[in-house]
Amino acid sequence: MQAAWYTQNGAARDVLIVGEQPKPAPQAGEVLVRLHASGVNPSDVKSRRGRPLVGPIVIPHSDGAGVIEAVGEGVAASRVGERVWIWNGQWQRPFGTAAEYIALPAMQAVPLQEGIDFAVASCFGIPALTAIQAVRLAEQALAGMPALPKPPSVLVTGAASAVGHYVTQIAARHKGWRVIGTASAKRAAIAREAGAAEVIDYRSEDVAARVLALTENRGVDAIIDMDLSTTAPLLARGALTPHGTLVCYGSNAMGDQPVPFRDLLFRSLTLKFFVVYELTQPDRQAVLNDLDALLKTGLLSTRIAARLPLEKIAEAHELVEQGADGNVVLEDRRQMYG
Repeated sequence: MQAAWYTQNGAARDVLIVGEQPKPAPQAGEVLVRLHASGVNPSDVKSRRGRPLVGPIVIPHSDGAGVIEAVGEGVAASRVGERVWIWNGQWQRPFGTAAEYIALPAMQAVPLQEGIDFAVASCFGIPALTAIQAVRLAEQALAGMPALPKPPSVLVTGAASAVGHYVTQIAARHKGWRVIGTASAKRAAIAREAGAAEVIDYRSEDVAARVLALTENRGVDAIIDMDLSTTAPLLARGALTPHGTLVCYGSNAMGDQPVPFRDLLFRSLTLKFFVVYELTQPDRQAVLNDLDALLKTGLLSTRIAARLPLEKIAEAHELVEQGADGNVVLEDRRQMYG
């Protein structure tokens, strides 16, 4: 089968190889998926650049979509021919979705609703599920807050990013929250289109000061955050109201990050962290159910910045590194719609 892989860390054009690899066979409890699209995420780029390899060769990417071609022992034969999208395709395993085929546990191949193309579905595993879990955690926190205003205000950092775009839509359109988003000036329109009531240019504006001005010095009731390294300092400046919660799913700076302990303590602030790869089974099922319900409304949009063939995987990785205005997808253009 055609696939892309790397055998060492490094720059995309230096280490990514496109060629032939053996076609996998589904083992007991697995399905073999003929992939039509593979989503490229920041975590894929970070893994290729510097994280320890999980095998002698790594076929990257955890997200994808396609059609089940074969099943292993214990999996219903009726699943053959089923359109599916994939989560955790390359999490703690070497063979991901940047290939013609992937064999993986049957539960990680989720039935795909009719009318949704494979490229869109290849953005569900990390971006959409991360967004849904972040909103779920924020909603749980807001439910327990005293004297909560209506609507509650939520700061979404990176509101125009792949995850942030989903977060903003769900929070604003489906939950009815007042979303204050951060985005660069050139991407502010993306955040507003998703439902942000106000957008702060984090490059040219004082984010904490703007948040306080927009909330009558109260601070937002919750923060859904993509980068703790730049958001933690906002807590010491009152950007999050007392008893508020920051839900964080990432940081651009690796390693330990300082937090303002005194403010956390005396303002009774809560920090919640999660990584979408390691959701508990109840949480995983809850976000899958929520996504299914959102997709049935037809109101959840996916912004795809680029669709490229597999042989241009290095270019796709570079687009993600440069901060593409949406999701980046590799697709088999011979079978775009299945």
